[in-house]
Amino acid sequence: MIGRLSLAWGGARSRRRDRFGTGTAIAAGIAPLLVVLIVVVIAQQAAPAIQHYGWAFLVHTAWNPVTLDFGALPFIYGTLATSFIALLIALPIGVGVAVFLAEPSAARLRSAIGIGVELLAAIPSVVYGIWGLYVLAPWLLTHVDRPVSARFGNLGIFEGPARQTSLFTAGIVLAVMILPTLAAVSREVIRAVPGGLRESGVALGATWWETTWRLVLRAARPGIFGATVLAFGRALGETVAVTMVIGNRPEIRAAIFAPGYTLASVIANEFTEATGQLYPAALLELGLVLMLVTLIVNLGALLMVRLVGKEVPA
Repeated sequence: MIGRLSLAWGGARSRRRDRFGTGTAIAAGIAPLLVVLIVVVIAQQAAPAIQHYGWAFLVHTAWNPVTLDFGALPFIYGTLATSFIALLIALPIGVGVAVFLAEPSAARLRSAIGIGVELLAAIPSVVYGIWGLYVLAPWLLTHVDRPVSARFGNLGIFEGPARQTSLFTAGIVLAVMILPTLAAVSREVIRAVPGGLRESGVALGATWWETTWRLVLRAARPGIFGATVLAFGRALGETVAVTMVIGNRPEIRAAIFAPGYTLASVIANEFTEATGQLYPAALLELGLVLMLVTLIVNLGALLMVRLVGKEVPA
């Protein structure tokens, strides 16, 4: 009797596992189908612009709704420039915060700091934009942009005139916004590194810094790289906060203190006033370009994560 009950119970549990596996497989298959459906719908709406401008749309620099002369290159440049600036600022800070939070000592202090960092993710984008426009931008103009432009303006990257709304300001706002993602994921990756690795380094006479830099961070490098990709993707698609502090000019200039425009910002700014057939279609095509840029970044990052993972010794 007991044997029959155990067999029946085992069979029911096995059926539940099969159902759960089937459900997860269906859920996993729905996500890419939704992405494909979104791409198809947007492509249908953007078809007039795709047929009219062709591949030249990606490299054309003009954006004139009056003459219906549209090109995506200034917005691609602005999107990538602000995202790279944000990543250059947030990456060392985020990894440093993650290393600090992953240490077991001073648990209360680290818990309080960790909660504070993660709460940054709960702040709405519009609040970041208001803070960047009315607090950060004037401070940067007075203490950073103008002094740096005056001393190093002969270098193209710091060329003036300095402005409150610029690629640099937008990059810093984005850096603050992506910091919680970068720090939180990197912290969990560093915590997942086996404790024996740290103990081995200390036993061989390595200092805390040498153990962290040469062993822990090296072992956690693939995961940290994955966190960087997530943060970079977050920066690529940000709209409201960037729109408020970037200057909204479709220009391509090497200077980081110059205004710019991003793919998401121009869609948000101009879609409600777009009339006719080509103008809205061109904005929707910019949405396709943004998805294409994100896809290329993710595929490149996936390849690099695999290469980095192969370099890390087991």
